[in-house]
Amino acid sequence: MWPSASWPAQVCAGLALALSLTMGAGRRDYKDQDRMNSDISLWIDERQVRMFSGISMQVFAIQNGNIQPYILDPNFSHKLPIIPSEVGYVNFTWRSKKRYYYNFDTLTSFDLKVLKPPILSIKTQGRVPKTPKEFSIFLPCMGNVSGVATFEIGLVLKNGRGIPLKGTPLRLNLKKECAQRGVYLERTGPDPECDKKCANQGWCNSEKICQCPDGYMGQHCRTALCYPQCMNGGNCTAPGVCSCPPGYQGRHCEGGKDIRETLKR
Repeated sequence: MWPSASWPAQVCAGLALALSLTMGAGRRDYKDQDRMNSDISLWIDERQVRMFSGISMQVFAIQNGNIQPYILDPNFSHKLPIIPSEVGYVNFTWRSKKRYYYNFDTLTSFDLKVLKPPILSIKTQGRVPKTPKEFSIFLPCMGNVSGVATFEIGLVLKNGRGIPLKGTPLRLNLKKECAQRGVYLERTGPDPECDKKCANQGWCNSEKICQCPDGYMGQHCRTALCYPQCMNGGNCTAPGVCSCPPGYQGRHCEGGKDIRETLKR
């Protein structure tokens, strides 16, 4: 549902569902039998999940007409980490062969000095598509102030008879970190030769700024994005992939000293 570092391109990942991939519930592979289901489903695809966690899986918020239990947990929002400044959007995919109408009735920032209201890449009201379609939610920072802002997203879903989907409306209150644009502009400002410099399948837009694909950021899309960030001095060498220093291990280098390093000493 949201934008990114080149608003267009890479700045937001702050939906509860995207970050929920760190939790056990709701993770499933979208196998052939699920594709046969006709009721409404809403999920984050493998590509986006891999960018944030390094794990290839799909994360469902709604599957075949059922909202996942962890989404309905009153404390769900409190269990999620703050969305970092490097992350500015999240892509969602949904579909329903049955007739459903949606309404994003709440898109609010509670600190407009830090964060603008969330922005959708689709209309705020309409019909859920019959075939899988992707949409984004962007969390645009103001750019002149650093801080953490709380925002809310509300979603109402009703079937063709006007009956709300059980568990809706959904109300998610999340937190987004924003960094002052001072250092940022140095990385993302216009470059007359950007058409020759955009890396990792980034492309040069009409304003001579590289628009980066998912998982990359920076003036020329050369900086990979890992979320959570690599720990203990690890380096993000590819989207969602941390290279750990000697003695550390784990997907984010969070593990203690590698026993193999200890034995070498």
